[in-house]
Amino acid sequence: MTRDDIIRMAREAGLLPHPENIVYQDPMFEGRIKTFATLVAAAEREACAKVVENYALGYAEPVWAFKLTAAIRARGQE
Repeated sequence: MTRDDIIRMAREAGLLPHPENIVYQDPMFEGRIKTFATLVAAAEREACAKVVENYALGYAEPVWAFKLTAAIRARGQE
């Protein structure tokens, strides 16, 4: 998720004004929105990885699951 994606979604949610409507802009608020989005994305990645892990418990050798969960969790490192 890029900075532009986060700002676009924050605007769509009504958390940030659209550029043409800016009367006052708090630069710290934009940083907090980005931090919040980063935390939400990390929690969602972890939840997805847990779903794969739980599904993999039904297999004798779920090596594929380790690769998938590692790839899901690595998306936060990009």
